[in-house]
Amino acid sequence: MKFFIDTANLDDIREAKDLGILDGVTTNPSLMAKEGITGQDNIYKHYEKICNIVGDGDVSAEVIATDYEGMVREGKILASIHPTIVVKVPMIKEGVKAIRYFYDNEIRTNCTLVFSSGQAILAAKAGATYLSPFVGRVDDITWDGIALIQEISDIYNVQFFDTEILAASIRTPLHIVQAAKAGAHVVTCPLNCITGLLKHPLTDIGLAQFLADHRKANG
Repeated sequence: MKFFIDTANLDDIREAKDLGILDGVTTNPSLMAKEGITGQDNIYKHYEKICNIVGDGDVSAEVIATDYEGMVREGKILASIHPTIVVKVPMIKEGVKAIRYFYDNEIRTNCTLVFSSGQAILAAKAGATYLSPFVGRVDDITWDGIALIQEISDIYNVQFFDTEILAASIRTPLHIVQAAKAGAHVVTCPLNCITGLLKHPLTDIGLAQFLADHRKANG
């Protein structure tokens, strides 16, 4: 399973890169605004900075338009910024049409704001490179986000769809483990969810004991 960082923060991206677990980055307008990146030219430049840090990994950059022509126009610009850019398109009727256009023109896409298996089927049929079901947001409405990942994985395996399942709205380290078990190809989340996988009280206790024994043995 691949790990993407859901952020526009360059320091977090560098830290994930240094940790050796960075496979890609997902961003959106809210994350750009959080970093104080405003103005279209500055946003495009920031995408380029992210791509340069990530290297060969994919970077999802989201269109703002909600009409077909606007999404195609923005997507072409985003894809021209760097070869690793994946155009992030919302799961709406015009978005599905745009995904098909991008597929036919060899521009990779990430279909976002997915909340059902039916939507997942449409995205795969249109040729989406990635599909982003929102695990945490599904949980918020008292449905089971991980069960949705499992159902989509089962359908994709039966139908031999090539679209990769990118589990989004990941909020805890446990979500990562559950998404991996359910068949997600990728998870995207804040860096602290990934580093949370490092933590276990028995690791801390064991390390403390090893160090204490070392001090005793060496005076």
